[in-house]
Amino acid sequence: MQTRGADLAGLAALLADSTRAEICLALLDGRAWTAGELARHAGVAPSTTTEHLNRLLSGGLLAERRQGRHRYVQLADARVAELLEAMVGHLEPQKPRVSSLRAATASEALARGRTCYDHLAGRLGVVITDAMIARDLLDPATGFALTDPGLTWLTGPLGVDPAELRKTRRPLAKPCLDWTERRTHLGGAAGAHLCRRLRDLDWVQRSGTGRAVRVTPHGASGLADLLGIQPAALI
Repeated sequence: MQTRGADLAGLAALLADSTRAEICLALLDGRAWTAGELARHAGVAPSTTTEHLNRLLSGGLLAERRQGRHRYVQLADARVAELLEAMVGHLEPQKPRVSSLRAATASEALARGRTCYDHLAGRLGVVITDAMIARDLLDPATGFALTDPGLTWLTGPLGVDPAELRKTRRPLAKPCLDWTERRTHLGGAAGAHLCRRLRDLDWVQRSGTGRAVRVTPHGASGLADLLGIQPAALI
């Protein structure tokens, strides 16, 4: 009979290949990618990418979507994203190696603000989380729980539909170790709905085609009003 140790070893083996790991990290942007897009991103042949994708799909880390003749893949669910971010968080801090001004700018944009699958990360995610804790909207002392005032804030001024929060089995609030800031940002259902709502309000926009996001002038004003976050804190 296969033991849990063997199951864990099998899971670890899926990420023990650098190409498969790179593919999974690319999919942390929450979008569905084609095999061709992932092949170009990872710098490997399409046939090699297909082999890696099949292994990740059969191992349950990825899910497949088909639209006409096109095949798309994405992370299977939020738990996989949280696993990947947690694993990256255990790595030793490393100064990104950049070969050009463009690469340096992209690296700083990711550190300043990005999506971690479906919630906000980077300096932006940490600053918002700190502001919520300071206003007793989040309680880090009791398992990182959304307080009653926090739930009222999320479904009131921010406008998240309370019914949407009850549709998922995910924890309402979950701490997620930020791999660039080395501090906690808000994950879970509350983090996902917060990110979605800020994007719907056009307070946060995707910056380029990757995971990086930026706060709009309208968003900077809104975050200052709702959470007292000053623009300088996001720089």
